Amino acid sequence: MENRLDVLTSVDVLNTLHGGVSEPQVSVNQLDNSLEVRIRVPSIDPEAIQVEINNNSLFVYYVMNINSAGKNIRLPYTIYNGQLPYFIDIGKINSTLEERQLVITLPFNALADGYYKKIKTRED
Repeated sequence: MENRLDVLTSVDVLNTLHGGVSEPQVSVNQLDNSLEVRIRVPSIDPEAIQVEINNNSLFVYYVMNINSAGKNIRLPYTIYNGQLPYFIDIGKINSTLEERQLVITLPFNALADGYYKKIKTRED
């Protein structure tokens, strides 16, 4: 029984069960006023890729349908999961499709240029 557990924990089981999926290609580019995340998963339709923001984290994934014992099980496959920096305007994040790629635009906010404040010490 131990050998089976070793095998299950040493491979990407979802990838194996699904018949193999090409590795996602993720690139992050800095533009003048934003960051741009480009995602391509060769065997997945870009329209099937989901983008969510939860507690200042950007979560990008797609759902694989696995048929097991006559039941359809929907399993998420994570492509990207990362904290958003303080200088991103979370309310203005958007995504588009370009040439079989999902493009997520992360616009900068006013803090991207830095923040300065001189703190005066109070006497109590």
